Amino acid sequence: MTTPPTHLVWDWNGTLLNDLNLVVESTNVVFAAVAGPAVSADEHRVRFRRPISDYYAEVLGRAVDAEEFGRLDRIFHDAYRTGLTTCELADDATSAMRTWSGSQSLLSMWFHDELVPAVATYGLSGLFNRVDGLRGTVGGDRKAGHLERHLAELGVDPRSVVLIGDSLDDADAAVAVGARCILYTGGFTDPGRLRASGHPVADTLTEAVTLAGGPQPRR
Repeated sequence: MTTPPTHLVWDWNGTLLNDLNLVVESTNVVFAAVAGPAVSADEHRVRFRRPISDYYAEVLGRAVDAEEFGRLDRIFHDAYRTGLTTCELADDATSAMRTWSGSQSLLSMWFHDELVPAVATYGLSGLFNRVDGLRGTVGGDRKAGHLERHLAELGVDPRSVVLIGDSLDDADAAVAVGARCILYTGGFTDPGRLRASGHPVADTLTEAVTLAGGPQPRR
């Protein structure tokens, strides 16, 4: 018997926060630093994946080891921070969150000590039972382990959880812990890739919340 969903876990970048253009711009700063090609937003959405070092390696046409990725990750985040104040929430982010009757939390792969004040700046702090970002100094890894720890800290049964995110890594993380996932087409991943995953797909966050509250298809 399927456990009714009672808790939403939201992704931040590319989901609640509409930062696709900034991410693409910052990614191109990275590629320019190593004489690589520039990518368009559409190209980024088709090719982006985690671990991000694999994405970089594909675009650059060569291996990217841990040491180089650490340097490139710092370049990315320096460029990203410069433009972050220009980003706004997704059009229906706040209204979508307020339509959910259960509990909610936020799990991001953005640095925790920068995520928390950013969430407060956008006026969302009071909507979350917990906010977790990356505690390390280098990003780019997969989300599954972070989601497992996030739910453990909340004391929430993964079977009652729906994660709303914009990437296939979000879906993989949800499956890994026994949760469900709704994929949002407004973020970093090409909608065709999301639909091919077999997970429910929404074009708006309001639609994502509606899908989260209803029966989930068997996979």
